[in-house]
Amino acid sequence: MAITPLDIANMALAVLDEAPIDSLDQDVKAARLLNLHFDLTREAELARHAWVFAILRATLAGADTGSGYGTLNHAYELPVDCLRPLPPTHNGEPDGVPLSWRQEAGLIYSDRPGPLVLRYIANLTDPNDWDALFSEVVVAALAVKLAHPLTHKAGMIDIARSAYDRGLDAAFTANAIQRGGRLQTSAWTSRRGDFRP
Repeated sequence: MAITPLDIANMALAVLDEAPIDSLDQDVKAARLLNLHFDLTREAELARHAWVFAILRATLAGADTGSGYGTLNHAYELPVDCLRPLPPTHNGEPDGVPLSWRQEAGLIYSDRPGPLVLRYIANLTDPNDWDALFSEVVVAALAVKLAHPLTHKAGMIDIARSAYDRGLDAAFTANAIQRGGRLQTSAWTSRRGDFRP
């Protein structure tokens, strides 16, 4: 079944026991608040974690900046839909040998000449591209942001926060299972947070 941003918005209103809206452009307080918070909330929740469904891969050509040997002198432009790059490796795989790198604005600098295979968290705007459990997270996150300005009821703020915590726990658990692969215990994977005992 196809789901729309309006469906997500109305589910957030349902958490708060508020009436649904007909459009995100409707001239009512709920729609104005949802319009204000929708995109930023979606982007923040996507960027917050390495969600399996949101990880895409791109091959970047890069350019030598001429800043000298042994420096991060190769610049790579991030894909336009990149919310957050994942740590680049020599072979582009999550368990590969890490590269030296830094990010500045829309560029990644590395000491490795191109092409560079980069995994990144994509800005997925269509709810049909999201995992169902992530949709629940966005619904609850919107409810948290709307609870006070829309309802002015402390109880609704608590209900929204509780829904968010439950949604996040379920989504994290499913995401950890979906990652699969072999158990990684190297010092590097432990430092970057991939390893969970």
